Amino acid sequence: MGTKTVDGAGTGAEAKNDETATEETAVDVTKASEEAAEPETAEASEAAESAGAGDELAADETADDGADDEETLLLDEEPEGPSGVGQGAAAVVSVVLGLVSLTGGWIGTVAAARETLIGQLQTSSTASVAKQVKEVYGDAWQTTALWAGVFALVALITGVAVLVRPAFGAPGRAQAPWIKSVAWAGVALGVIGLLLAVLKYSDALLGLPSTS
Repeated sequence: MGTKTVDGAGTGAEAKNDETATEETAVDVTKASEEAAEPETAEASEAAESAGAGDELAADETADDGADDEETLLLDEEPEGPSGVGQGAAAVVSVVLGLVSLTGGWIGTVAAARETLIGQLQTSSTASVAKQVKEVYGDAWQTTALWAGVFALVALITGVAVLVRPAFGAPGRAQAPWIKSVAWAGVALGVIGLLLAVLKYSDALLGLPSTS
């Protein structure tokens, strides 16, 4: 009976040792599995971060390409043609020339004085009063009217040229309203100046006084 008790106790101890060894082995395997999984998880995280960065970079490049395409479309849609600076300058010149034709300029003044001097030199003191008036004053006034008419004609031509310029330029570019207004003002001044010059040159307006 004593022998059987010792054998039973030894068998129980061995069974407990086997169970402890099995549990330790299972723990070691679990730790090894966790340690092996940790690098894989880190690599997966790095791969995911790399993929996210790549997606963001691709999105940025797509946005930049879209912005470039929009700028290209805007540039393509903008009609090519003159900027209107030259037309505006020409319209202003037309107005100035029209004003000169009405108020007179130094060229007309010098030409009239020169004609007066010529009339005095070529007319003798024994000539009739009518002849002296015509040579000294009449010709000078006609010279002034002639130069005023020249300025008025140039103003008229310049204004008309500005108004018809868009017909020969880019079809899609409209002329600025202020350019049209100034050009029409130049045309109006040119017409008025030319009409007054013709009337004065023909003595229909402010003719020579009668000497009879």
